[in-house]
Amino acid sequence: MTASATILIAGPTTSGKSALALALAESLGGIIINADSMQVYRDLAIITARPTPAEEARVPHLLYGHIDAGENYSVGRWFLDARGALVQAERRGLLPIFVGGTGLYFKVLTRGLAAVPPIPPGIRAGVRAQLSTEGAAVLHSELASRDPATAARLMPGDRARVARALEVVIATGRSLSDWHREGMPAAVDAARAAKIFLSVDRAELYRRIDRRFDFMLASGALEELRTLAARNLDPVLPAMKAHGVPWLIRYLKGELSLAEAAEGGKRDTRRYTRRQITWFRHQLSDWIWAEPEQAAELARATICSRLD
Repeated sequence: MTASATILIAGPTTSGKSALALALAESLGGIIINADSMQVYRDLAIITARPTPAEEARVPHLLYGHIDAGENYSVGRWFLDARGALVQAERRGLLPIFVGGTGLYFKVLTRGLAAVPPIPPGIRAGVRAQLSTEGAAVLHSELASRDPATAARLMPGDRARVARALEVVIATGRSLSDWHREGMPAAVDAARAAKIFLSVDRAELYRRIDRRFDFMLASGALEELRTLAARNLDPVLPAMKAHGVPWLIRYLKGELSLAEAAEGGKRDTRRYTRRQITWFRHQLSDWIWAEPEQAAELARATICSRLD
């Protein structure tokens, strides 16, 4: 199944993606589908600035807060969930509007995904334990001996991707490169989609990041993370590395002042936005870049032209 008319909205953190998606969904009869890898976790509603219950009541929302923080939610699982969300949109006669800042989600949505089979929990746990005790460089060396093509594409310090590639080759006996040649097709026809990347002046973006972080603290982020910290989850889980989470948990443990933790969270978020912008510019160069003020009309015009 490949969806026809679809709106894809991406951009750096605090660029106004969610507000744009909500406005378009209300005016065009749409359903909003999450494409942010941290907003999938039900434990992280405030710290990830997930849509509020009031916003979710205005138009249908899918794939928000449906995963427990103790799970290692992958791109592959999101891709399957996204395909299911597209089926729901079609059955309900609603325009699918994907919104988020996770570039890989948009890439697999429009280009497809390698059909890697599930990794046995024992193998995954063994690789993660080795990563924790021996470090990414050792895993990269082992990967180079088992899957040199994939190892050559990965930086030795890229912990998540090196571990993933190694567990695949151990579990399946085949390289990740081989699996990439046999993947699932794209779920969205990129040629018929309105693909909008929100571009915001960097100084303004940084001001927004600081304001949002302060707002999240005032809105109960610490209480949310106190509950999360009490679960004593593995710190390498994706949810435990969401922006601000490691810093604020350190504050809750008495290791930092709140001011130090807040500044660390803001700084990490600013750095991440720079990587987001660079990644999209190089990996998804066919997207339309627009300032938030022009994006709504541009998206409407683009999607209407696709429907003609």
